[in-house]
Amino acid sequence: MPEEVEYAAIPVEDAVAQVTEKMPDEEMLYDLADLFKVFADTTRIRILYSLMESEMCVADIAQTVNVTQSAVSHQLRILKQAHLVKFRKEGKQIIYALSDDHVYTMLSQGMTHICE
Repeated sequence: MPEEVEYAAIPVEDAVAQVTEKMPDEEMLYDLADLFKVFADTTRIRILYSLMESEMCVADIAQTVNVTQSAVSHQLRILKQAHLVKFRKEGKQIIYALSDDHVYTMLSQGMTHICE
């Protein structure tokens, strides 16, 4: 069972002012919501989990997640637009990887959260 968080008793007016002051602007909240929408597809999650283990080309990703190369390419385009994956060229092949440690952390934390 998760640990209970204790909150300090703050007068309501002060709490509202404090929260309002720290609230990100609408554009940032919109961008954050869009980021989380990208995680709402199991194929994209499987692709990201594959890339947590190893950099891969489209054909290898397709085999790993058991979908067509066309479907993987489509999902990778979405993941690239969200800055969740990056790529590099090796000759004629394009190799994909997670864009940074933040993506790994988000996936790991999400899995930890649902497993508790």
